[in-house]
Parts: sequence; structure tokens; C-alpha cells
Amino acid sequence: MGRITEDLIRRNAEHNDCVIFSLEELSLHQQEIERLEHIDKWCRDLKILYLQNNLIGKIENVSKLKKLEYLNLALNNIEKIENLEGCEGLTKLDLTVNFIGELSSVKTLQGNIHLKELFLMGNPCADFDGYRQFVVATLQQLKWLDGKEIERSERIQALQNLPVVEQRIREQEKAYCLKRAKDKEEAQRKLEEEENKGEMGRSHTGSGGHWHADLSATLPSFEESKDYIQAPEIEEGQCKGKELDDREDDLEFWNKPSLYTPESRLETLRHMEKQRRDQERLSEKKKKVKPPRMLVTEDGRALNVNEPKLDFSLKDDEKRNQIVLDLAVYRYMDTSLIDVDVQPTYVRVMVKGKPFQLILPAEVKPDSSFAKRSQTTGHLVVCMPKVGEVIIGCQRTSKPVKSTPDSSKEQTSKRSQQMERLEVDPSKRSIPDVANIVQEKKHMPRRVRTEPKIIPSEEDPDFEDNPEVPPLI
Repeated sequence: MGRITEDLIRRNAEHNDCVIFSLEELSLHQQEIERLEHIDKWCRDLKILYLQNNLIGKIENVSKLKKLEYLNLALNNIEKIENLEGCEGLTKLDLTVNFIGELSSVKTLQGNIHLKELFLMGNPCADFDGYRQFVVATLQQLKWLDGKEIERSERIQALQNLPVVEQRIREQEKAYCLKRAKDKEEAQRKLEEEENKGEMGRSHTGSGGHWHADLSATLPSFEESKDYIQAPEIEEGQCKGKELDDREDDLEFWNKPSLYTPESRLETLRHMEKQRRDQERLSEKKKKVKPPRMLVTEDGRALNVNEPKLDFSLKDDEKRNQIVLDLAVYRYMDTSLIDVDVQPTYVRVMVKGKPFQLILPAEVKPDSSFAKRSQTTGHLVVCMPKVGEVIIGCQRTSKPVKSTPDSSKEQTSKRSQQMERLEVDPSKRSIPDVANIVQEKKHMPRRVRTEPKIIPSEEDPDFEDNPEVPPLI
């Protein structure tokens, strides 16, 4: 059931910047409110108050609203007009479709001299014989009743017939009060029966549960394991059976005839609340806990995961010898919600608790890796240097070595040892004759032939060291 709280009023005061002390208009309709409270203390400047379609049973705690002009209490459980004398500025009162049977209570509105419009249609008193004449004669300040204008001739005639009409109204009120008392007794009896029935059902369920526990304690271990295996099936069958029973009870409740009384409205609301709670309970039981996503297998192999469903690109920058990951993170998301973890073989980025993991094509250095974020697009860029030597043109870089006469001789001898000669047997091949293709001594070109070079030393007096001349290799 709903109650009028400060938080509820502030949520409905957005048009006034959630300030309630200076609030002039407040709408609290369809909030299942049972009692009218606190408004006269928190909102003294109210001029318009909407409280229709609730469960309010009594008009109270509004007498201090001196500036109140329009009060809407339609579709509630009000049975009597009262406690409105302090609303000095009240000009319109809507009590449509309530349970007002005491029509003489309209006399309490005689002090509201500014009241011009009154709505009482849909109440039991509106079916009384002489209802309109009695209200028109009693409240002479009214201009409209139930949306129909009051003519001057109608008021004169109503004042003339007021004694007779008033006597008739009192007799009908008395009959209605007796009938209403019987309805209250019947509603109270039904409520007690339902409570007793619920207590019996709970005790029966509890005893059955204890019996099942005692019996299972006496069974052998094999039977216990067997029952344990079958327990989910039994529980599922019990849930289905309970759903069927609840559905049957629900159909029985809505098909059962009942009187339109404040008690029946409360009973209907309680039944709907119970149904909603049961549905939420069943949905919580059925809801399975989602297992955590596996990022690394049992054998230590990382998996590719993109739970946040972000666009990305992975580039191998050979020029800088690094791998670059460009992840399209949400542009306006706070950077504190991003966590980057670089490992030698994979990179993991947690975006608002959702993992993005990618296996890298080469091993990288986690300690030398860094991440940055674009201020314009919001993208996250992770640069990860690769492990290993720099390879350029399929040749490893090496330090230059100065050539000396000894080293040049060694290189020449190695080349001569590695030289292969082609030998052809003329007896096996007739034409063409290639016996003299290979010569005993191969003449190397002059430009390729390496000759020992004498490098002058710095001690030579004729040696001049010119820094612009490149060194000899």
C-alpha cells in the first residue's frame, strides 16, 4: 500500500524544481494511497490537489490549506464529506464515484462560501429520491452540480420543498446505513475466514516438511543419493503444480460475485499485490545465475572475448616494432571505468566490468607497453612493443668491422674453399662436349679480387687524417 511521503511529493514536484514548501499544484493520482496525511504541513501554498483513483477512506489533514481552490478525490473510498471547513478558497470539489451515503454531510460545505462546482455522481447518495433538490437547497452558493448548471427557478423550488425532501433523505440514509453495517460485518467475516484458512495451510505445509525430513533421515545412503538426484524434478513438478493452483485461485477470485464496497476494493488490491509478489518470487527462482565468462582455459590458453561488443583494429607496426590496438570505447564514458591489462601473449581491457580480450600475433613486452585515450573520439589506443631483434630487409643488423690484411686473406681463402667445380664425364655424354667447360683456374674479375691493403698508422709522419673521407671497408 502507498503512503504520502516527502520523497513521493518531491518526485511529483519536478515542475517546481523539487521544492515543496512553495508548491501550488500537486498530482498524486493512482498511488494506492490509503490515508491523506502530511500535505497540510509540507505544502501550505497548494491551490490544486489531484488525489483521484486511490484508496483514501476519509477526508482529513487538509483544513490548513487556505489557498486550496480545486480538490479532486474521485474514485476513492470516502463515505462522508467532512473536514473541509478550513479550505476557505475552495471553489471546486470532485467526489465522483466514492461511497458517500450520508447525504446530509454536505451541510459541512455551507461555510465554503466560494464553492461553485460540486460533483457527487457515482455515489450511493446520488440515487436517493430528492438528491439534487436537497443539495441545491442546502448549498445556495453552488452554481454547478454534477456538471449541470443550477437555474434560479430550480433553487427557489428546492427551497420551498426542502422540509419534505429532507425528511425523505433522512429515511433513505437510515436504510443505507443499516445495509452498510451488514456489508461491513460480512466483509469482516470473510477476512477472518481467509486468515484462518491461510494459517491452516501454513501449518499443514510445515508439518509435511518435518515429516519428509524425518523420513529421509532413516533411509539408506543409496536411497538418499537417489532422492537427491530426483530432487530437482520433484521441485520442478511442485512449482508447476503450485502455478496451476494459483491460476485456479485467481480465476475463482475474479469469477466470484461481490458487492461494490470499500472493502471489496481493498480486497481486490490485496489480491493483486499478492499475485504480483508471488510472480516476482517465482521469477527469482526461475532466474538462473549467469556463470562468469571464461577468459582462460584450464590448460592456460587465452580466448578471444568481446563482451562489450566494441569495434577494434589490431595493427603490426613494423617500423616501430610494436603492435597497436585501437579500441572504439564509448566517447563520453569516464576513463575510470576502463582497466587495461597487457600480458606477453594477449591484452585484456575491462570496459564497465565487461571483458575485452584479444590474443596477440607476437610476444610483447608488458612493462614497456602504454595506453592512451583520444580526446576527440574517445578511442583507447594500446601500444605494445614486440620482443626480439629488429629485422630490416631480411638481414640482421650487425656492427661494422674494420678490415685488416689478415681478415681479408681469411675471407678470400674461405670463398675459394666454398667454390664448387662442375665435372662432366665425356664417356657418358656424347653431344655436346662439355669436358672443357670447367677450367683449372678461374680468373676472377679485377674489381672483385681482394688485395691486401696497407692501412697507414697514425705514427707515420706522412699520414693525414681527413674526417671527410669515409673509412675503408
